[in-house]
Amino acid sequence: QVQLVESGGGSVLPGGSLRLSCAASVSILGFDAMSWYRQAPGKQRERVATILATGITNYPDSVKGRFTISRDNAKNTVDLQMNSLKPEDTAVYYCYVNSRSRNYWGQGTQVTVSS
Repeated sequence: QVQLVESGGGSVLPGGSLRLSCAASVSILGFDAMSWYRQAPGKQRERVATILATGITNYPDSVKGRFTISRDNAKNTVDLQMNSLKPEDTAVYYCYVNSRSRNYWGQGTQVTVSS
């Protein structure tokens, strides 16, 4: 069983920055990949960042150059640094991992970008 707990959400002005953190209840060394997703009201959940065990990262065009995912294997955390935030980034952000063919999600953290 894997528990994921997100933190760091909040409200920010357009152009601002936030850093989200996801803490896992187990060692993340065994995870091939970890991701962040988001879901805005009335929209489907979408992936915004993935980091592999090798450190390779991947982003969709909508956040590329603005978001950075990182992992700390010693602390069992995965962070998402979000810069140049836009109103369309407003959503609930979730941490995700697939382990032994099971999907695990955190409870989500709200990010609101508004003037």
